[in-house]
Amino acid sequence: MIELVVNEIFHSIQGESTHTGRPCVFVRLTYCNLRCTWCDTVYAFEEGSPMTVEAILERVRSFGCRLVEVTGGEPLAQEGVHELFSRLCDEGFEVLVETGGSLDIGCVDRRVSRIVDFKCPGSGMEKKNLWSNVPALTPRDEVKFVIADRADFEWATVKIREHSLDRICTVLMSVVFGQLEPVELARWMLDEGTNARLQLQAHKYIWEPSTRGV
Repeated sequence: MIELVVNEIFHSIQGESTHTGRPCVFVRLTYCNLRCTWCDTVYAFEEGSPMTVEAILERVRSFGCRLVEVTGGEPLAQEGVHELFSRLCDEGFEVLVETGGSLDIGCVDRRVSRIVDFKCPGSGMEKKNLWSNVPALTPRDEVKFVIADRADFEWATVKIREHSLDRICTVLMSVVFGQLEPVELARWMLDEGTNARLQLQAHKYIWEPSTRGV
């Protein structure tokens, strides 16, 4: 019987990606192999309880919502997540996974849309990026860069061009909430003609930024 260590499961409005604004069930798994300087889910590093895949599925079904995101922490750090992906997809759920870009995405069920958050220098985790993930990306996937300052923006711009990311899938840019104003990133994107989508972490504008489970 496969178990995963789960931090929380909740029903909310999707605040990021091209799915922003849609009702979504979030399955947040415990543990992360990265320590980004601006992390807003530090509580997921260790807090959590074991749940069988069947128990997770039962909880997800209870919300009556067909969009599910598996997140963390770093969800790919737990091997059992692949059984969860398969079961969710087999039941007809639309499944997203948000991963930090440091672990192999090639083994993720192809029915899952992978949101790969490559880490900019401002995160302190730049050297952990696994760029061999790029050839595995498909048009159904998305790539995200969280921008702390102008240096991060310029670095991300170089990486987008170097790997032709905007020709493969949707590229997202997000500010470090409370550290960089969205208007600044918007100006840089317009000035540079960046082929990416600015996202605002809508959930942090709907609810208090520190609120958990929303």
